[in-house]
Amino acid sequence: MSRILVAYFSAGGVTEKAAKESAADIGADVYAIRPAEPYTAEDLNYMNAKSRSSVEMGDPASRPALADKDAKIEDYDVIYVGYPIWWGAAPHVVNSFLEAYDFTGKTIIPFATSGGSPIGDAKAYLGVSAPGAVFKEGRRIGGIKELDALKIWMEGMV
Repeated sequence: MSRILVAYFSAGGVTEKAAKESAADIGADVYAIRPAEPYTAEDLNYMNAKSRSSVEMGDPASRPALADKDAKIEDYDVIYVGYPIWWGAAPHVVNSFLEAYDFTGKTIIPFATSGGSPIGDAKAYLGVSAPGAVFKEGRRIGGIKELDALKIWMEGMV
């Protein structure tokens, strides 16, 4: 069994594709972080201040419910956590995932997809949701065109 997990949240499919292809290349298992209530196109309209994603990201305490909590985190030493960048950070459903499990002693390595926003200080932002974990610096890719670079980076991290 792999000791590496690639857990990801994807709203539009780009992060999912990056996670699945990269995991296959590095021999890791894959886990989809899914909100209990899937996001609709209307929910993701960042131009609408009242859209679900805008409201969630405007509230630092927001923790959307998860569809499930069946990741076998205890089976892994290294967990890559992938997500699209929303409002300069990870969507709060990623914090929900991190807070649902005990990551003590695990290494967490964030990666993000974005057309232009930097990953920022993912280590500090997500670290509060997984006390006891060892966070490494993350990486942002600009989309599928940079998938090869993501795979090379992932291989070099472990």
